[in-house]
Formats: sequence, structure tokens, C-alpha cells
Amino acid sequence: MSAVMPPEARRRRDDLVRRLARADGTLGVFDEVSTGLQRLVPFDSAAWMTIDPGTGLPTGPTLIEDFPDVTSEQCSEHWRREFVDADVNRFDALVRAARPAAALRALTGDPDRSPRYRRFVEPLGFHDELRAVLRVGETPWGALTLWRRPDRPAFTARETEMVAGLPRPIGEALRARARPTEALGGLVRHDRPGLMLFDGAGDLASVNEQARARLDELPPDENLPTDLGVQVPLWLVITVLRAGAVVHGAGDGTARARVQSRRGPWLVCHASCLDAAMGQSATIAVVIEPAKPAEIAPIIIDAYDLSDREQQLTRLIARGAGTVEMASAVTTNVCAHHAGQHRRSRRPPPRKCWRLPSSCVLASDDPDSAWTGERSWSRH
Repeated sequence: MSAVMPPEARRRRDDLVRRLARADGTLGVFDEVSTGLQRLVPFDSAAWMTIDPGTGLPTGPTLIEDFPDVTSEQCSEHWRREFVDADVNRFDALVRAARPAAALRALTGDPDRSPRYRRFVEPLGFHDELRAVLRVGETPWGALTLWRRPDRPAFTARETEMVAGLPRPIGEALRARARPTEALGGLVRHDRPGLMLFDGAGDLASVNEQARARLDELPPDENLPTDLGVQVPLWLVITVLRAGAVVHGAGDGTARARVQSRRGPWLVCHASCLDAAMGQSATIAVVIEPAKPAEIAPIIIDAYDLSDREQQLTRLIARGAGTVEMASAVTTNVCAHHAGQHRRSRRPPPRKCWRLPSSCVLASDDPDSAWTGERSWSRH
């Protein structure tokens, strides 16, 4: 940090970082950060969310604190505009920014220049907003938003800099809790997919029994009620709205997010905007199904911060390659015997060890589980 941090602030910051290591799960990380950050950068309301490191979209779990009551329509409209409005401090911009945190008033000078401030922040009684993306390197693992009411001053440059210094340790804590604890073969299931249909406003219009069963497997989260008697997690609605943004000229009409179920196996949600003319109402179909090995492999690569060589081997394993093919593909003097050792590795390695984590051990010859090539927001 460029400014000299007061000793008491440094002590509190260091205490916050130490407590992250003891946090129980992702929600525990958010609880620890919220408690510690409140003493460093006071706020009135906050939102914490995890991010799919491959797609950059929110996923579960999320945590919202002391926020005013809003309708499902208000929430959906807020996130729809996140993808279509030309606004300051959008999360996709903060992912790529040199400093991954910024306060709205300080950035704009006049907050009325921000559509989000006019339509969302001010009407809900807030005076300022500070956002940050919790990233490790260029890979996002989460995001936070802090709000202040008019009886507090706007976020200062020192406070913003304080928050900007925390994304890496918090991102590391979130990344550690995303690491699979068992072989990837045990995280993959072959159940039938579920299907849901949403309208352009993000409201659920139809859901089949398989989708109801998949929704029941999702971890506890911030849910939105529906007229069909099921609760839909906020992050899934955001995925729907990202796909639907194509009718406003944003994106390609598809979106995807992955989440780990209560029982351990991963699920993937594919959202696709059905035929709709520009500016017209849209229908978004969502398929929720067990994730294939290659859909989980990118999370493993990011979660373990694998080297280029380890990434190459992980991709080959996800594709179902044999040891001979792995040895010939890896051009840095890796013999077939050594490649076989990688495939048989069954325990997570020390951080500096070259062996692949046990989560990369697959038993898949499924040609449909080929490496997807996503990683548009991360570079190694």
C-alpha cells in the first residue's frame, strides 16, 4: 500500500488475515472478513459472493448483511443492468483493473453519473458504495460490496486502499475452500439433468422434477421466492440474466456457473437465451446437471495454482488420455512411467510438489468430457 498504515490499523488488518485460516468454510470466511473489516472500514450493509473462476459469474454461497428489503423484481433488474449498462465499477471491469477496489463517489465525483446509483443505491437509502473483486493474480474467487448511508461520510481514499490490499488474502482463503478433497471421479455423477425456463425478467416460469431435485441439493444461500413454490438461489438468477442480456446487445446469449452440492459432487448450470429479437422479450432455458470431469478441471487448475506442466497433464487426464499419450504430449522429458505415477497419485500434494492433486485422478473415457478451454479471465 502506498500510504503508511497506522499501527492500530495494521494490527487489525493482520489479525483479520490470520483469522481467515481458521474460518470454517466459505461462509465462515465471509463472516470473519465482515467482522474484521467493520473495524477497519465501517459500513452499514454488505454483500459477499463467491465467483466461478472460469466464467467470472457469481456462484454459491453468497451472504447479504443488513440490506433493506427489496423485491425479487428489484434484485433481478439490478443484476440485469450490471451486464447491459455502461456504468462505473462493474465487476467485470474490476477483475481486470490494476487496483481491484473502488468507491463510487470518489470515482465519479458526481454519483448521479452512475445509472446504478440513480436506480439502486440512492433509492435504497445509501450514500456511497465500495466494490472489490477478491482475486488471486488475475483469477477472481469472490467479490464484495459495502454500502454507507448518508449519516456516514463517503469512503475515503485511505479506506479504499485498505480494502484494495485485502483481495489476495481473502481470495486465497476462498480458493483454498474450493479445492476438492477427494478424487475427481468421486465428485462426478451421472444423474439426469433438470430443466427450468425463465422469462426475460429472471422469473421462473417452468421447472421439471429433476430440476427441483437438483435445487434441493444446492448449499444454503440467498434465495429468491417464485410462484412455483421453489426457492431459486440469487447466483442462478444472475446466470439467467447474463444469458438474457443478449437481447440488449451484451454477450452471446449463453452463461454458465458451477457450484458444489451439499453432498460434494459438482453441478453445472447452463443458461441459454432462446430465439428472441433484439430488444424483445426473451425466454431463457437453464439446464442443471452433474458436472463432467472437464468442467471441474478448470476449477482444480485455479484452486491448486498448477504449473504449466501440471495444467497440461490435468487437461490430458480430463480428456481420458492414457499414460503413453501423456508422456508423448508433455515435451519436457516426462517418460511414460513418470506420467503413470501422476495418474496414480491419490493424495493432495504439498504446495511446491510437482505431483498433481488427487482431485485430478479421473476415470473417464467419455469423449464429451474434452477440455473446454475456458480461462478467459486468467493467465498463467
